[in-house]
Amino acid sequence: MAAVPPPTAPSQDPASGNGRRTRDKARTQAEILDVATEEFARLGFTGARVDEIAARIKTTKRMIYYYFGSKEQLFTAVLERAYAGIRRQEQQLDVEGLEPVPAIRRLAELTFDHHEAHPDFIRLVSIENIHEAEHIAAAPSLGALNSPAIEVISRILDEGRAQGAFTADVDAVDLHAMISSFCFFRVANRHTFHALFGRDLTAPDSRDHYRTMLSDMVIAYLTATDR
Repeated sequence: MAAVPPPTAPSQDPASGNGRRTRDKARTQAEILDVATEEFARLGFTGARVDEIAARIKTTKRMIYYYFGSKEQLFTAVLERAYAGIRRQEQQLDVEGLEPVPAIRRLAELTFDHHEAHPDFIRLVSIENIHEAEHIAAAPSLGALNSPAIEVISRILDEGRAQGAFTADVDAVDLHAMISSFCFFRVANRHTFHALFGRDLTAPDSRDHYRTMLSDMVIAYLTATDR
C-alpha cells in the first residue's frame, strides 16, 4: 500500500467550503483553539473528540494534526493559551506608581475578575489536575508562563516589607496560591456550594462583596501586627 503523503498547509479557509476566503496559519490555529477550548472544557481531555472539533469548524482531523501534532499537543496548546491570557494581564498591570497595599489589592481584583470572566479556564485547570498535570509537566513553556506573575508579586512584597507595611512571612508563590484559591473556588464550586448552603457565590448582586472581601483578607493577612 502506498504511503499517504502528509497534509500540506491550507492556502484557503478550511471552514469556507468553497475556497473563496484565504486564511493565514495563525488565524486557522486560533479558530481550532477556540473550538478545542470549548470541547475540552465541556467534556474533559478524555471525553473531547478531535473529530468533533474538526466537524465544528468544517475541517478535517488530519488538518488539526497538521497544526498541532496530536490530541495531547492540542490540549497542551489550549492550556498554554489559557494560562497566557491571565499572565498577560498580570504583566500589563500598572502597579509601578502604587504603594504596596493598593498594588496587592489591584492584583487580587484582577485575578478575581479574570477567573470570573473565564470559567473555561477554571474547568481546564480542574481537568489538568485530574490528569495530575501531565501535560503541563511535559511542556516547559507552560512553566515559564508563571514566572512573570511571581516576579510582580515578589517586587510588591519586597517593597512592602522595606516600607514596614507588610509583616507576614510569606513568599510570592504562597501569596499567589492564597489569592487564586478563593477566585478558583468561587467559580469552580459554585454549584455544589449553592446546593449545600443555598448561596450563589457568583450572583451579580454579591459580586462586589466577594471582590472586596478577597482583597481585604489578603491585606489583613499581610499587614497584621499581632503575630
